[in-house]
Amino acid sequence: MIAGLSLSFGAPLVLAGLLALPVIWWLLKLTPPRPQTEAFPPLRILQRVLKSEETPSKSPWWLTLLRLLLAALIIFALAAPTLNPRETLISGNGPVALVIDNGWASTTNWDETVSTAGTIIGQATDAGRPVSLVFTAENTDNDATPVEAATALERLAAASPRPIPVDRIAAFERLATALEGDQLGSLAFLSDGLDAEATDAAAEIAGQLGAGETLLYEPSIEGITALTAADNSTDALVVDAIRPSGRETGYQADILAVDSQGREVARTQLGFGTGETEAQARFAIPVELRNDIARLEVENRENAAEVRLVDDSFRRRRVALVSGEAADLAQPLLSPLYYISRALEPFADIVRAQSADLSDAIPNLLEQRPSVVVLADIGVLPDSAREALETFVENGGYLVRFAGPRLAATTGEDTLVPVNLRQGERQLGGAMSWVEPQTVAPMDGQSPFAGIAVPDDVTVARQVLAEPSVELSERTWASLADGTPLVTAESLGAGTIVLFHVTAEATWSNLPISGAFVDMLRRIVSQSRADGGAPADADEAAKSLPPYRVLSADGRLIAPGPDAEPLETGSEVAVDAAHPPGLYGSEDGYRAINLFAADDELAPLPALEWGPNTADMQYQNEEAVDLAPWLLAAALFLFALDALALLWLNGGFARLRSLATRRGETALPVVLAAAFGASVLAMTPGPAMAQETQDTEPGEQASSGPLDLEDMERAIRATETTHLAYVQTGDSAVDDLSASGLSGLTQFIASKTALEPGDPMGVDIETDELAFYPLIYWPIDPTTPMPSDDAISRIDAYMKQGGTVLFDVASDAMTGFSSGNASSGEMRLRDIIGDLDIPPLEPVPQDHVLTKSFYILEEFVGRYTDSELWVESLVEDAEGEMRPARGGDGVSSIMITSNDFASAWAVDDAGLFLFPTNTSDPTQRELAYRAGVNIVMYVLTGNYKADQVHIPALLERLGQ
Repeated sequence: MIAGLSLSFGAPLVLAGLLALPVIWWLLKLTPPRPQTEAFPPLRILQRVLKSEETPSKSPWWLTLLRLLLAALIIFALAAPTLNPRETLISGNGPVALVIDNGWASTTNWDETVSTAGTIIGQATDAGRPVSLVFTAENTDNDATPVEAATALERLAAASPRPIPVDRIAAFERLATALEGDQLGSLAFLSDGLDAEATDAAAEIAGQLGAGETLLYEPSIEGITALTAADNSTDALVVDAIRPSGRETGYQADILAVDSQGREVARTQLGFGTGETEAQARFAIPVELRNDIARLEVENRENAAEVRLVDDSFRRRRVALVSGEAADLAQPLLSPLYYISRALEPFADIVRAQSADLSDAIPNLLEQRPSVVVLADIGVLPDSAREALETFVENGGYLVRFAGPRLAATTGEDTLVPVNLRQGERQLGGAMSWVEPQTVAPMDGQSPFAGIAVPDDVTVARQVLAEPSVELSERTWASLADGTPLVTAESLGAGTIVLFHVTAEATWSNLPISGAFVDMLRRIVSQSRADGGAPADADEAAKSLPPYRVLSADGRLIAPGPDAEPLETGSEVAVDAAHPPGLYGSEDGYRAINLFAADDELAPLPALEWGPNTADMQYQNEEAVDLAPWLLAAALFLFALDALALLWLNGGFARLRSLATRRGETALPVVLAAAFGASVLAMTPGPAMAQETQDTEPGEQASSGPLDLEDMERAIRATETTHLAYVQTGDSAVDDLSASGLSGLTQFIASKTALEPGDPMGVDIETDELAFYPLIYWPIDPTTPMPSDDAISRIDAYMKQGGTVLFDVASDAMTGFSSGNASSGEMRLRDIIGDLDIPPLEPVPQDHVLTKSFYILEEFVGRYTDSELWVESLVEDAEGEMRPARGGDGVSSIMITSNDFASAWAVDDAGLFLFPTNTSDPTQRELAYRAGVNIVMYVLTGNYKADQVHIPALLERLGQ
């Protein structure tokens, strides 16, 4: 064995043929007897005339060595040598049982597991023994029934790791049931090397099977880690990780924070010290970036445990703000919500009441499912608003209230405050006043505000007081230096009510203008749930969450399989085959289920007795290689070299060279190339692989084949300059009209702009490359053949890659996409675009870039004026003030009209118009050309004209 490799021979007796090598050497060296010399005078004359031709008395040493090597290679090949031969693993008689761990931890060594299991099954095949194949992460009935080895190999090939924990006791119970008391010949347990629940019970069942021999396989578990928690705290994102106990060396890895698009947001290092089983990684990045994180994963992750999914509770919270006073835009610093908004806006989405009527405003805000509702100085609440807020808090929401004159003047019991309040407020100069303003006491270590440092210059001059009670100290989160509560809180159902005993602005205290105020609000919001406080009817409507995306065993998010079941809302679910780790819900909101919880641990497989004769084994990580084909190939190659050597020694090359000279040709290189080619083909081991030709549909060019000369010339011409293109429909009249129309538009563009396009080019969408053209004009005629599915797919890919298609339903007024009275041309258009992946469409809005990309236009007319130009719909932002930029530089990938642009643009060779417009307005054709120029400029330049910098120039041109 050399460097971990081993070699065996299937027919070792054949190696005795090596003893014949000396005999072969002697035969090759055998020399014929020397001829007797007789004197003959004419020989002197013939010696000068004829060229002597000598025959060597013995073969050259290198030819002898070549032939000896050839013979040795054949002998070795006949001996059936095998590299890394499989050792005999099982013995005895009776069924062979393989129990294989295929949980999340088996992903790392799955190839070795399959290789080892395949070897055992192969040896069972040779011995004619049935095989029971059981997987510990499966729960399939009758999977442990003994079957033929060939069937077991098929099941093994179809198996794969599962992203769930293993259930060994269930697997061994299924095996015991399938055997029904029969004697088990051999038991092989291919473990993942980690401990699992009830492993000792599984080992006890295995011992009761009475196997004649037991093989226990344990892989190396070095480098296996699991992410157990992720805390998006105020200061940083903290990730907890564990690894198996008993590790004597340190371990380091990079942790990546990835957004929903798979882009890396940040990375940090995770480090385990020697002997340590727990470690933390900190992402000291802004909250805005942390809120974009969709998952955390170990770099080059190998299993699902090294991925931590985060759900809506990890992301930005929505905070609803309600004030008892109307906002004063002239004096924003006096607004009750000003400082709250400034503190929360960097890491939360703020929603405000749109009505001063709280009975309408608060229920409307709660319909937006905020995590936190802030009431600033609201004393009396309408009954409907109070009931809605109580339900909101009971369902898990946070209600944060701030004191003020209205709350201080409230009489009667208020169920939405954490403590009973005294009527009136305590202030400097009042009946209950201080000699001087009070400072804030240090935060208690058990308070949610623990760790927040309040500056000494933060003082309170006025507050509402809490009635003394037994629970007051437990409900106090922050207090003043004299012990009076500053912030109190109480749980109500699944939610919490928090009360600041001062106002939200700086009239009672300068706390709102301090950094501590920001930290306190962030701490409260970070403790809330993103879906907290959902109305009761919303929970009723979603009693279960369907699987949205699940983790594969190697940590990739994939579509859920048929075994995944919905998740009950609010329930604690154990990860299993019915509920694999992943995301449950929908794209609008989901809950993340992970493999590990915060208190979970990892441990190596304990030392247990799995049977009467348990043997520790090592996984096989090397594939057995049959060397016979390679040796025969080498022998054939040497045989070809021997043939070439004989040809050279016998003067064959000289005669071929003489023959080539007489014919004026160079035949020798051809012969040599043919001979070498034959030898190379002969040396190829295994079955000869003929060149496979790729099946292509009629008219489709194979992707791997080179372009022919015509295609190359067309590609060069299309890329030398900008060309407008049109779809060749197969109708010569329609195609000629498209060519004439685009030719007229090209001439107009060249005369009016700095762009000088080349002549328009027709494209066959079935075969031609479309990426060369920024704009393709497609006249829709119901009489032309419907394009094939492949052509539609090519057009769809062209549009996704940034191209634009202008559909023109010639001579067919568009009735609108929602109308039921569609014309034949429009029906054909619907058939075409029905298979295209396109966004919603809308007529070109007045503020669209198309209306000002070159000319300022209000409509897009052609030969006809009845149709609007339809483009991709651009959704306005939340304020509705601007149309945002999108992918593809904001260029619509599709335009649709029926104004027959081509007929309006078409000119003959003399530059005369081919078709009249449908109105007598002489400017219609000019407007049609301008529409074409705007479309081309829009496609080429994108949405840069949407920038506000262009507004003064546009207004000047409009004379405003």
